[in-house]
Amino acid sequence: MTSVLDTVVTAPPARGVTARLVRRRDAVTGLVILSVVILAIVAGPALVPYEPDAADFDAVLSPPGAAHWLGTDQYGRDQLARLLDGGRRSLEATGLVLVISVAAGLVVGTLAGVAGGLVDVIAMRLVDMALAVPGVVLTLALLGALGPGFGNLVLALAATTWPPYARLARSYVLAGRERPDVLTARLAGASWPRAAGAHLLPGAAAHVLVVAALDVGQTIMAVTGLSFLGLGAQPPHAEWGVMLSDSRMYLSEAPWLLLAPSAAIVVVILATILLGEATAEASDPRGRR
Repeated sequence: MTSVLDTVVTAPPARGVTARLVRRRDAVTGLVILSVVILAIVAGPALVPYEPDAADFDAVLSPPGAAHWLGTDQYGRDQLARLLDGGRRSLEATGLVLVISVAAGLVVGTLAGVAGGLVDVIAMRLVDMALAVPGVVLTLALLGALGPGFGNLVLALAATTWPPYARLARSYVLAGRERPDVLTARLAGASWPRAAGAHLLPGAAAHVLVVAALDVGQTIMAVTGLSFLGLGAQPPHAEWGVMLSDSRMYLSEAPWLLLAPSAAIVVVILATILLGEATAEASDPRGRR
């Protein structure tokens, strides 16, 4: 026999949000652009007959042409191959940072809201301490302690971006403690952790994911910016920020080294902004259209 806990609706269906997103031109445009970029990155090795790290000193700083569509760098490496390989690394870092920070924030915030008392106080004091220090300063301090590298960059950024998600998840849980479906579940005999997990956690996750969608562009900027400073992926591996850094010495004689990664970063950020803002508006019942 189905219990009341299992029959109460725990969160608004995602079908309505998806339907509203499909009707929005900005969401469709952002999704199409991101899909094309990701498809090109995934299919890159099959599309480009060059290894991204392979040097060819007979083709140093070759301009864009039939042999090298985006030209070559100071070591004769094909820029299109490096752009696609670097894009995979940049987007992987961005995705990992968001997954880790969202998961950590959701767990800490939900646990603080459900447990209350001393657990809530300790968790929120940790959040306040993390938010009191500028994110850039804390990230640089962590990278100074851990050292440069792709993995350390991901960990340092994730360690400084989870507190806002924790605060948002906690606020949602606290606001929903007296909701009818939660109270009904409690009256049906469900424990408070079980009722919160079934009725509040999905909604908290949805709210956090909407905010995370808006943070994608900012995260990409952080990843590429720190890589530009030499704190991310290390040579000879490609990454969009590393490619920008390498192009500085050759702006006058090889401007294509700057244009390709710059354009890729701008296009991806604009696409994520379009998709993120559309998702936020489509998720807001007051802004449905």
